[in-house]
Amino acid sequence: MTELRHRGTGEQEMDEKPRPISYCANEGQKPRGAFSSMTTTQENEPEIKLDGETASDSDSKTDTVGTQQGTPTDDTPEVLNRALSSLSSRWKNWWIRGILTLAMICFFFIIIYLGPIVLMMIVMCVQIKCFQEIIMIGYNVYHSYDLPWFRTLSWYFLLCVNYFFYGETVTDYFFTLVQREEPLRILSKYHRFISFALYVLGFCMFVLSLVKKHYRLQFYMFGWTHVTLLIVVTQSHLIIHNLFEGMIWFIVPISCVICNDIMAYMFGFFFGRTPLIKLSPKKTWEGFIGGFFSTVVFGILLSYVMAGYSYFVCPVEFNNDTNRFMVDCEPSDLFQLQEYQIPTMLQSVIGWKTVWMYPFQIHSIALSTFASLIGPFGGFFASGFKRAFKIKDFADTIPGHGGIMDRFDCQYLMATFVNVYIASFIRGPNPSKLIQQFLTLRPDQQIHIFNTLKSHLMERGMLEIGEGV
Repeated sequence: MTELRHRGTGEQEMDEKPRPISYCANEGQKPRGAFSSMTTTQENEPEIKLDGETASDSDSKTDTVGTQQGTPTDDTPEVLNRALSSLSSRWKNWWIRGILTLAMICFFFIIIYLGPIVLMMIVMCVQIKCFQEIIMIGYNVYHSYDLPWFRTLSWYFLLCVNYFFYGETVTDYFFTLVQREEPLRILSKYHRFISFALYVLGFCMFVLSLVKKHYRLQFYMFGWTHVTLLIVVTQSHLIIHNLFEGMIWFIVPISCVICNDIMAYMFGFFFGRTPLIKLSPKKTWEGFIGGFFSTVVFGILLSYVMAGYSYFVCPVEFNNDTNRFMVDCEPSDLFQLQEYQIPTMLQSVIGWKTVWMYPFQIHSIALSTFASLIGPFGGFFASGFKRAFKIKDFADTIPGHGGIMDRFDCQYLMATFVNVYIASFIRGPNPSKLIQQFLTLRPDQQIHIFNTLKSHLMERGMLEIGEGV
């Protein structure tokens, strides 16, 4: 058995012949020998095995995942259990989800009040927790092989990737602060080289950790870690980028996803009849459509309220005079009320010819539409992932809701869309950043740029000869 187990997870020796697999004569019977313990999934479909796996792999996975699945544990606070004990399980779950959702929304309002820096720290903590939940699933599935350095290397790569991304962000948004401090200036100058060196060190550690007979499994887990980094760290970094553009670009998208999740659940709970997708049997078309219209209306109203406050619309910047982060500016045209003509066919219906709106409200329609039509596919993706490993939730951090990743599966996809949307339709050249970089150049470089700009303006007739210098 020991020899068989090693063969299933490691690479097969080149000079050995593979063992033949004998099948029973009757159609539909399981093959004898190494593959005789093949099981079926809950949907009565044959379980697809990774290339090279044997019965020992399947047994180990089934045992470890089954342990996770096991007897369902009730993680609901005892106070709620006693208060709702007289209700049916359906309504009890409804009230638990509702109460804890309100608690999470209140917590969200509190961290918004505390400011952008606290929001960034919360995003960082959420990222680490989501990474831990996904990595632990891989560890629980494959822990019987006792892979060396797996968790250590996973957290090391998380550190390397965060160092790279946040170093790029600090250099980009706080260039003046970086140039003013000598240690930061050195780290900024060689940031990418340091990041690459750290990653190469981890890469070499992984190669040194390879164990004979477990090569294939170790490469599975190496890929597992990197895909997790791509899904969690990269997209959480985009959330930070959106936040620097103004808190409204952070709050509105996240709120639209939350609204869609709540309203889709409400419409599905009371009116749901038609199943939407097999990956999530409880999701219905009624909930999906009701969530869409509710989210679009919510996005327009929330944008109208927030666009009137500079605290929400101004970019997060570092003030060199006070050495503090500040959110203060003259709102751009995107956040100035403008008059729009209502289409003729709608004028007779609503009785208005024009309407005053913030231009951002029009963009909020695109954001809320994505949050309600495409965003749920992040949840469907997570559902497929959990079904693949036969687990109900990523963790049990939030009673009635599962783990942190269960709540943020749609948020990461939304963050990527918002970042792409800003870069494509909103963001333009930033004069303040150009001036900051200009002031760090040598005097001869500054004079060269000045003369080049002066000649360009004179050629275009925007600057007359003898004007200026």
